[in-house]
Amino acid sequence: MVVGIIGAAGYAGSELVRLLARHPRVRSLSLGSVSLAGHIEDVYPNFLGMVSRPLHKPEEVVAASDVVFAALPHGVGEAYAKACLEKGISFIDLSADFRFDDDEETYKAWYGTGFIVPALRKCSVYGLPELNRDRIKTLAAAGSVIIGNPGCYPTAASLAVFPALATGIAAPERTIIVDAASGITGGGRDPQKSFHFPECADSMSPYKVGAHRHTPEISRNVKNMAGLFGRDAPEVIFTPHLAPMNRGILSTSYIPLKKDFHAVSYAAPCSAPRPPSKEVETSMLEIREMYAAFYKDEPFVRVLPAGIQPATGRVRQSNVCDIAVNIDQSGTTLIVVSAIDNMVKGAAGQAVQNMNIVMGFDETEGLDTIPALF
Repeated sequence: MVVGIIGAAGYAGSELVRLLARHPRVRSLSLGSVSLAGHIEDVYPNFLGMVSRPLHKPEEVVAASDVVFAALPHGVGEAYAKACLEKGISFIDLSADFRFDDDEETYKAWYGTGFIVPALRKCSVYGLPELNRDRIKTLAAAGSVIIGNPGCYPTAASLAVFPALATGIAAPERTIIVDAASGITGGGRDPQKSFHFPECADSMSPYKVGAHRHTPEISRNVKNMAGLFGRDAPEVIFTPHLAPMNRGILSTSYIPLKKDFHAVSYAAPCSAPRPPSKEVETSMLEIREMYAAFYKDEPFVRVLPAGIQPATGRVRQSNVCDIAVNIDQSGTTLIVVSAIDNMVKGAAGQAVQNMNIVMGFDETEGLDTIPALF
């Protein structure tokens, strides 16, 4: 098939080019840019001699393609989504335009604009496969579909907390705290001043504290996963940090446990562990087994063995999410660390995963890259 990419000259768009150029089901790529002309290898010389494609106007990409990806700023993708539906092809959007289903109020509050074509949400679905795989398949079976590809931080955070919500070990009356750090590519190809090398090299800092637009997306995912199992959802506090690296997200989620699930402390020998609860004791190993069972059929989620913690370098250039389960010294808080490549599982790779689901391909096709450690 012919796959179109609108916004191919951006970071996420170029990552789509890299992945789809070697996808076994893709015969050809039709690349588009809103602001640039020329060829993709003019913008990214790493494609020289390997991927040579001109940059077309977006409407030409839609006309030439069997499925279209858009890696564009928020608030501009609806016209292209509408054109794709009218043509009878699916549209996979990497912006936030279709992440909130029909919740226009939340989208407008955080992104500053409302829906241009609200009716499009009848054909759209939030594209986190580990949450909505069945919904994606159902909509795709009925015809063309719009996928709202998740944000990078929400992907890492949501995958970390889902099993705790599904199994009911998280205390719904307590707040989940998510602390995460991202590589600089998350700021895009034309970043603001704080994302430039002199500002962030050899330095790490929080940003948009208490007011990051991924917070409602994480909270909505927590609510939806808890709701699938008839459970109340905890509140979420999210703080992002900018880390001096090109790509990757390392997320640490602090999940208060229900009293029935307080665990025996696994503190160091020199510390005084809390006595075992008189109620049900759940060890770190048992909770890890819960996580492993929850993700046993997920091709891109690895629940790590005890004693191994995630690292961004071990998921680089892959669609993998690594997860480690820990318990604090008191035995009352589950500490789940997750790592993804923000440009792959956090953007382009997850979009390709969604394409595979929509088109009925094996979910791993074109995404079986082993992480590049160095």
